Amino acid sequence: MQRLRIRFCREEELKFISHLDIMRLLQRVLHRAGIPLAYSAGFSPHPRISLAAPLAVGISSEAELMDIFCTQWVSPHFFTAAVTQQLPPGIKLLQVYPMALGQPSLQSQVRYAEYQVEVETEKKREDIESSLSSLLSAKHLPWQHQRDTSTRSYDLRALIDDLWLSDWHRPYCTVGMRLRCDSSGSGRPEQVAAALGFTHHPISIHRTKLILKTS
Repeated sequence: MQRLRIRFCREEELKFISHLDIMRLLQRVLHRAGIPLAYSAGFSPHPRISLAAPLAVGISSEAELMDIFCTQWVSPHFFTAAVTQQLPPGIKLLQVYPMALGQPSLQSQVRYAEYQVEVETEKKREDIESSLSSLLSAKHLPWQHQRDTSTRSYDLRALIDDLWLSDWHRPYCTVGMRLRCDSSGSGRPEQVAAALGFTHHPISIHRTKLILKTS
């Protein structure tokens, strides 16, 4: 048995594909590449493939992480070469390396996700920076999110670790966000943008990093 961790990017071509469809795509790619996938036990076995944190529809990424388990040893070089030949446009492998079998699950290790969020705005640079500082200095930020027929209320501030202005060229700016991404909750970049006073939905949201627990 072997455990491999894969870092890959999802580009613009695939940012509107759902998490479930991405999982199905990855399973087909791995089968076609001849990777000896391990399967779970039980009545309905399934390939032991897991993503660190599902990517919301409409978001691109250069920081996706995936763990897979193989029934026999596969070299990272062979894996990269074989799988790359089967990948569709929009997904690229960035790194493949072995992991200890006994380590906690990948999902349980994720703590934060970082994003670059581009928005359209007529605000001046100093006004944007003031909004960032004001939100970060707030202790609480009550928020409501409509989900189908129900409304969820929570503290949006508790999901924000850090904010910074990455770029500003009127009428556009790019805001960097480090948001919580664990079992206690996940920050949504478009909601943070709205809380900052941006009236338009983000032009683009790009995940740049997943931060894992280090100990």
